[in-house]
Amino acid sequence: MKKTNNSHSSQLAGKTYEVEDYKASNTLSSGLATTHEQASDAYMEGEVNAVIDNVEGEDIQVKREGYKNQ
Repeated sequence: MKKTNNSHSSQLAGKTYEVEDYKASNTLSSGLATTHEQASDAYMEGEVNAVIDNVEGEDIQVKREGYKNQ
């Protein structure tokens, strides 16, 4: 199989988040901005008291048990 050089794919794979991505109109930049915001929020919030959000909006506490107690 012949290996082809696809420079467009290399450009996409090399793209990283930039502050300007929040105002960008292309899908790649806006997707990076959204992912950056989600990761930043999760990092800042932390998960000390982890909960699961169910579809009714109710928080279900995650039990803190070891695997031997199950």
